[in-house]
Amino acid sequence: MEYYIGLMSGTSLDGCDAALVGFENNKTELLGFITNPMPQKLRQQVMDCCSLDKSNIALCCSLNFELGNYFADTAKMLCEEVSFDIKKVSAIASHGQTVYHIPFKEGEFIPSTLQLGESAVIAYKTGVPVVSSMRAMDMAAGGQGAPLVPFAEYILYKSDKDIALQNLGGIGNVTLIPANANPDDVFAFDTGPANMIIDALTRRFFEKPYDKGGELAKQGKVVDYLLDKWMAIPFVDMKPPKSTGRELYGEQFVEEQIKLNKDITPLDFIATATMYTAKTMHRNYELYVFPRCPNLNKIVLSGGGAHNKTMQQMIQSLFTGCKVITQEDLGFSSDAKEAVAFAIIGRETMHQRAGNLPSVTGAKTPVPLGSISYPPNYAPPVY
Repeated sequence: MEYYIGLMSGTSLDGCDAALVGFENNKTELLGFITNPMPQKLRQQVMDCCSLDKSNIALCCSLNFELGNYFADTAKMLCEEVSFDIKKVSAIASHGQTVYHIPFKEGEFIPSTLQLGESAVIAYKTGVPVVSSMRAMDMAAGGQGAPLVPFAEYILYKSDKDIALQNLGGIGNVTLIPANANPDDVFAFDTGPANMIIDALTRRFFEKPYDKGGELAKQGKVVDYLLDKWMAIPFVDMKPPKSTGRELYGEQFVEEQIKLNKDITPLDFIATATMYTAKTMHRNYELYVFPRCPNLNKIVLSGGGAHNKTMQQMIQSLFTGCKVITQEDLGFSSDAKEAVAFAIIGRETMHQRAGNLPSVTGAKTPVPLGSISYPPNYAPPVY
């Protein structure tokens, strides 16, 4: 059996997910999973780095190494948690922390992406090779560098029935795998925000990192005119391939909306943001998913939003013809999904195999993803 660690720190900034994954023949097994909460100071540095008003090159430079130390510590914590010798790990696949993503040309700025978390630091501190900067090669090949998780989802979930896998992290994204699909049949894209706006509002109004279980949203009322205004944002109806992030729906979006809508209560803001996640999801399924798979009747939720009962109920109320379930209902972990996916992609890279789906990202060709950093005096594990 080969062993890989996948590290994922997403747009929600709640922490770094780490998954220890074993591979043997065609079998993939989750052997351990933790989430290492992101320290408040580090979270604020990431948010400042993402802000055009607060970011500077010195901050980016320092943060790159700080995140590298944080990711390395997370990988070591995972192995200690499950009493596993990290020297047996073939590679650590570190997605890194996205601080800016430009999927399309913007004036003088060309399509590009930046994830921080210095791989040399991770490799040196753990003694394990590190696969990092995985989005860059897809973009070099003409893709958007996102979403990448659908490659792993295709490997894990392809079957003789249509299935839609909806991730609800900071950003919402769907992977549609038609029955008996080939890799070119997989269709995936970002549907809009999932928890990003909600989390920012709960921090702003209640000093809480997120709306646990959707309890705050449950107490509020959806403000229809604000929801309609948000639904008119061009990204919502944009044709795939498409991806988005903090540059559109981050702190600056939330602060602007609060200033423009001072009469809306905090609870109503959160309820509206929660419905916005459900509505943008439903709108994109209507436009781009159901036309491809009109008989789709199963949607599987993952990510932090899979634990938000109010969000689940709103989604189910819109998708009357589909059964909405979670990864746990299939025997998998909603929280570990993306970390496992990057472990799978990292393994493909170490074996010099492609790890993207051009039908999803828009790349011209399948390509191996990521750069590999080797630690000093490295000797591959013997199985």
